[in-house]
Amino acid sequence: MELGEYFPVWKDLTERERALLAGAAVRRFAPKGTLLHAGDADCVGLMIVRSGQLRAFILSDEGKEVTIYRLFERDMCLFSASCIMKNIQFDIAVEAEKDAELWVIPSDVYKRLSDGSLAVANYTNQLMAARFSEVMWLVEQIMWKSFDKRLAEFLLAESTLDGGDVLRITHDKIAAHLGTAREVVTRMLRYFQSEGMVSLSRGAVELTDRDRLQALAG
Repeated sequence: MELGEYFPVWKDLTERERALLAGAAVRRFAPKGTLLHAGDADCVGLMIVRSGQLRAFILSDEGKEVTIYRLFERDMCLFSASCIMKNIQFDIAVEAEKDAELWVIPSDVYKRLSDGSLAVANYTNQLMAARFSEVMWLVEQIMWKSFDKRLAEFLLAESTLDGGDVLRITHDKIAAHLGTAREVVTRMLRYFQSEGMVSLSRGAVELTDRDRLQALAG
């Protein structure tokens, strides 16, 4: 079954566990912009990305967003099933950043697998530790790294993801990724443009001096 190619510890499951997983997993298509998970009150189940790109983010009471991590092909989103983890609640939302196909494994089914399979339990712990590391890295960036460096790093990373120097992205979207106000992003991008590092147009940012951006990002 195709799902077995995407589930990391499929080979370590028993035939009964494989049948349980295959029978419960639901394949879903999510167009770009679809909100797949709306926080700790929404326990939709564990998601496995077949194709496309998802974004996990935190939304403040004031409506400000900050991106925690991205999910790509073969990545698993554990926090969309956070209700199965005792004493742990994550108010993290997940959206389709690009058109995506994924499998959704119901939370109760994944809990049964985790409770009965040492391989699944170990993988769950490893995945949780990796996500915590990403969150801690983000906290360190926000606390200790100046915004110009964070913005330069973000633009370079987006360029790598998109495979080109012209990023089709708004100032609002950049602000959502970086957890700041659009005005702050616009002001810094205009400074970058005055220094010849980027060129701005409506709905797009072109990287014109990658070397200087890289030096700034450190």
